[in-house]
Amino acid sequence: MARVKIDLPSTFHFTTQIPVRITDLNYGGHVGNDAVLGMLHEARMRYLGQWGYTELDVAGVGLIMSDAILSFKGESFYGDVWTIHIRAAEFNRVGFELYYAVETVRDGRTHRIAEAKTGMICFDYTARKPVGVPAAFAAQVEALG
Repeated sequence: MARVKIDLPSTFHFTTQIPVRITDLNYGGHVGNDAVLGMLHEARMRYLGQWGYTELDVAGVGLIMSDAILSFKGESFYGDVWTIHIRAAEFNRVGFELYYAVETVRDGRTHRIAEAKTGMICFDYTARKPVGVPAAFAAQVEALG
């Protein structure tokens, strides 16, 4: 079976920390795959929040996720604190990609937990259709380097 490969950028623009909650664990005693996507959602909201945006208002337009790719690299447990690195890249007319690297420090060592990519489309929720990426948002991301 072919494995998913995500080509992460060499640098990230934003970092946040999120603790693993007991409700994030599955019957295997580690963080469940569904919880990973939820924690990435929280990290994405924090990323947008650095400019005062939400997923419903990014410089006047909403966002909708068109796809998500997760590649699991290691287990994570209750008590871990995730460091989630994010970078926006690959802008096109109506969207962009968000890349995520998820790590935790345990026993004095950094462990990679997951890598992910979400495709984000700029969306007009009233008209129910994709719209162009706001120039103000693209400029703010570009200014990060």
